[in-house]
Amino acid sequence: MVKRVIVVVYLGLLVLWPVGLVVANSFADGADALVAALSDPVVVNALWLTVQVAVVSVVINTVFGIGVSLLLVRHRFPGRWLLSVLIDLPLSVSPVVVGLAIVLVYGGVDGWFGPTLEAGGLQVVFAAPGMVMATVFVALPLVIREVVPVLREIGDEQEQAARTLGATGWQVFARITLPAIRWAVVYGVVLSLARSLGEFGAVKIVSGNLINRTQTATLVVEQKYQDFEQTTAYATAFLLAFAAVLCLVVVSVIRPKEGS
Repeated sequence: MVKRVIVVVYLGLLVLWPVGLVVANSFADGADALVAALSDPVVVNALWLTVQVAVVSVVINTVFGIGVSLLLVRHRFPGRWLLSVLIDLPLSVSPVVVGLAIVLVYGGVDGWFGPTLEAGGLQVVFAAPGMVMATVFVALPLVIREVVPVLREIGDEQEQAARTLGATGWQVFARITLPAIRWAVVYGVVLSLARSLGEFGAVKIVSGNLINRTQTATLVVEQKYQDFEQTTAYATAFLLAFAAVLCLVVVSVIRPKEGS
């Protein structure tokens, strides 16, 4: 009983209380704050840009994550352990460092590849490509770390049997592997989406925080709070938190129950 109380208090102080304060401040004057936020062109543009960057990043991480998971579990090759370690790098490196690294490599003035890319008409830093790169990096491990344990658990007996019967690689993947890992993929996608929607540090560095151009929702929260438009800041933060929680709730509802 005591342990349960400690856990509940810990989670309450760490998660429920701070989030509850955001919700309370967002609705301190009823729904007026949300209406005002959704009527602000700067907020609307930032929310739309956030969704675009998050969706593109999630698609990239999903495709890449499934491929890397299959590579790690179904194949043996030199350097496999190093690849596994590198995948977890985003969990240990500060997002700000990631953003700075992208600027140093792809910056338009002093970057290694930036001047060449801009000469070819592609701007990475202070533009959408750099924001997508930064978001992809910070959410990189989430799909992989959901899929890898499931692949190990299901084994490869059915896949080998299908190949023996003449199935192609794509047929094996589409009809056997993907259905077996679908819920792991769904959870990885949801976690990646939530992480992408809430990314701040790396995106702030590479975006330049240009209003109505490269300013995402998290950057709007910071700007509005610093400009003493705290009601709008709380409302925008609530929308981001609500979107993340909604994704988790939907997945929990639609996921088949054990034994069903």
